[in-house]
Amino acid sequence: MVQWHRQGFKWFWGWGSKAKRVGRPRIPREFQELIRRMARDDGWGAPRIQGELMKLGIQIDERTVSRYLPKRRPSPDKLQNWLAFPRNHRDALVGMDVFTVPTVTFGQLWVFIVLHHERRRVMHFAVTQRPEAPWIVQQLREAFPFDTAPRYAILDRDGKYGHLVPQTLQSIGVKPVRRAPRSPWQNPYVERFGGTLRRESLDKIIVFNQTQLHRVVHEFVTYYHEDRCHLGLDKDAPEPRAVTPQPSPRARVVALPRVGGLQHRYEWRQAA
Repeated sequence: MVQWHRQGFKWFWGWGSKAKRVGRPRIPREFQELIRRMARDDGWGAPRIQGELMKLGIQIDERTVSRYLPKRRPSPDKLQNWLAFPRNHRDALVGMDVFTVPTVTFGQLWVFIVLHHERRRVMHFAVTQRPEAPWIVQQLREAFPFDTAPRYAILDRDGKYGHLVPQTLQSIGVKPVRRAPRSPWQNPYVERFGGTLRRESLDKIIVFNQTQLHRVVHEFVTYYHEDRCHLGLDKDAPEPRAVTPQPSPRARVVALPRVGGLQHRYEWRQAA
């Protein structure tokens, strides 16, 4: 009897002192698979995926999302400090830039971008084979019709602008702000847009001609405005996206292809 009692005592206190399960609670398997699907199909990280889930009404912490991402080798990003000037004048500031795109015949096309800082909206873009100053001036006139010009415009020291582009900006009431040589981080938003356009679209296709490139950039700009969640906008899109919770237990998340299927938007749909 004593032996049984002691064994029972051991079992009782062993059960009571068993290590409690700690950490974040597991999320439903359906959401785990959705996170991995977004990471696999779109190449997104935890912040982008968490922003997309928020738009579906799925409240999951960013750190929880990171737990279910496929393991991959970390690629350290170079962190840059934001300038006080762009931060304090976002509502009256645009950035402009011209970047190249190689074609299938090893030629070059040029994309001109004007991006407003406040909501990351692309105010105007154009594609050309010869980005000369008179052509850029015409694009600026189309970008700022009827007294809609901002107060400041950040541009680099590219020789394509010459003296004509800064003079035109001043004539329409815009103060040109030249960034320092070899300092793309001083024009962060438009530089970031160019990199995003390359990573999420242009690097995955072959460009044949100017017409095709214009169509691809137009599709991406539409996706960029209406669907893509931006970290700098509290994981919202430039055109604000409403949060749509799961309408019923039978509803499932479906992927809506964007930019020719290179990117996706996720929404709830009733199961058939």
